[in-house]
Amino acid sequence: MLITPPYSKPENFVRDLAGQAYAVLPPADVASFLGDDLAALQALQPFWSRLPADRWLKDGGHYRRRRHSCFIVQQGYVEQVPHRAHWQPVEYNALHGGVLRMFDPVEREMAIQPVWQKMLVRLGEVCSAIKGEQRWFVEAHVFRIDTTGGIGRPTPEGAHRDGVDFVSIFLADRQHVQGGESRVFLNNASEGRRFTLLENWTLMMLDDERMIHESTPIQPVNGNGFRDTLVLTWRKNGFLSPDVLRE
Repeated sequence: MLITPPYSKPENFVRDLAGQAYAVLPPADVASFLGDDLAALQALQPFWSRLPADRWLKDGGHYRRRRHSCFIVQQGYVEQVPHRAHWQPVEYNALHGGVLRMFDPVEREMAIQPVWQKMLVRLGEVCSAIKGEQRWFVEAHVFRIDTTGGIGRPTPEGAHRDGVDFVSIFLADRQHVQGGESRVFLNNASEGRRFTLLENWTLMMLDDERMIHESTPIQPVNGNGFRDTLVLTWRKNGFLSPDVLRE
């Protein structure tokens, strides 16, 4: 049985995120929250059809395609930094942690879209509303998980934290799949929620210091299918790297 997400009202989004460590907005409210229309978000979807394969999967799978780029967001200004590798410590990613993984960058044409800029600015304001005005170090991951091999794993590392302050997850599209249930748990308690993001451009945002999350595997329905997401991680103390660890 599919469980509908516990949606927040736009005016309560920051309050809910601060209080319960996660919040979810439906697509129409996401667009208004960003100060744009849904068509602008939907215009980004063709970029998912041009993602290169993820060559770093250690479970032997071939179900993930992705791009990755890094940005700094501060006081309404977005700066894309020189392309750099993605790194996580093994404490946060037992499967792929401890390795500098270089992915192809987000396409320039995607990153210069006005709605992309609005997204980073508005969500940066959300982060600062909770943790004070910061210089936010943002890693953007454009993912496609497909079922060509029969099953796709959105989070092959299992339930995890990302070692950042906040995580924003947009469901960009899902076609001909079942599964992909989102599960969130407070990291100091057994309390948790599970639900499925079904509508394109639904947004889920998590306080990564307080919340563990995962998505269950997807399987095909009526032929090959896929699940597209945009994941933005927000960290105030620099990009994660072997030389920069959380204090």
